Amino acid sequence: MADIAREAGVSKGAVSYALNGRTGVSESTRRRIMRIADELGWRPYGVTRAGRVTRADAVGLVLARPARFLALEPFLMSLVSGVESELARRKVALHLQVVRDHREEISTYRRWWTRMHVDGVLVVDLAAADERVTELARCGLPAVVLGGPDGLGPLPGLWSDDTTAMHAVVDHLVALGHRRIGRIAGPARLRHTATRTAAMTHALQRHHLPPAVVINTDYSGDEGAAAARRLLDRRPRPTAVVCDSDVLAVVALGAAQRGRLTVPGDLSLIAWDDSALCELARPALTAVSRDVAAYGAHAARLLLHHIGGQPVSTRADHLPRLVVRHSTARPGPRHP
Repeated sequence: MADIAREAGVSKGAVSYALNGRTGVSESTRRRIMRIADELGWRPYGVTRAGRVTRADAVGLVLARPARFLALEPFLMSLVSGVESELARRKVALHLQVVRDHREEISTYRRWWTRMHVDGVLVVDLAAADERVTELARCGLPAVVLGGPDGLGPLPGLWSDDTTAMHAVVDHLVALGHRRIGRIAGPARLRHTATRTAAMTHALQRHHLPPAVVINTDYSGDEGAAAARRLLDRRPRPTAVVCDSDVLAVVALGAAQRGRLTVPGDLSLIAWDDSALCELARPALTAVSRDVAAYGAHAARLLLHHIGGQPVSTRADHLPRLVVRHSTARPGPRHP
């Protein structure tokens, strides 16, 4: 009540009148107080007659991306399956919402929290200066971020060591003899994209090699194919390309084959986040592998502990490993 009163510029008594539907404040003041209360996360139905805080027995996951991407992203489907496996075991429901951007995502959090639709949320796709972190910390909605360890504010997170994994990728390619390496990356605004870019730059510097040519995409097949064509049209072209997802790697493989390049004879390819796509491709794709379903289940457990009042801190998940298959080899004889 004190927070609402301060924001509205009124007394706590006026806030009490407005929230309880009593006379004593003007209609315009009541609307202003109710709007601010909603923004601050006031929950009118949060306490039972017995005085106990009620539970929704549900957690939320909001994805700020086009819905059509979901069917094309094995990573997301594996992540959700891991989350759901843990929640189902605890008889907790998962609310999944697809929105256009972070502004709609924040509005969804506010609506869920004020109406007691969820007890907490999982947050994905951590961005630089992420406004979602600030809002969730302010409104008090329990949250666990899948990302980090930087940029989390006071929120706990579960993160994957992309830096060490990227060094392993570069070391593998350099050991094979590659000196010109490109990368098809995800959106530049995402923290894990920036982390991988910085790690790749540092790893190449360690080997006294020039920086990689990095082309950012939205993870879609169309942008991935366009990025692959741009890289393969360069002179001199890269002899190896690292792709930030399995889908990007598969479309890069198709672009290379349409350009009459052999993989791995003319071009080596590495995918980030292993999946059945990498194993079914021909040739099978070398990939940075981790158990994404287990990652989701781990995040869900952390969130349930957080909701239950247990102390939860940011921690690293299992280190990703490089699975070498048939898409990487020594550079072939013809390199323009």
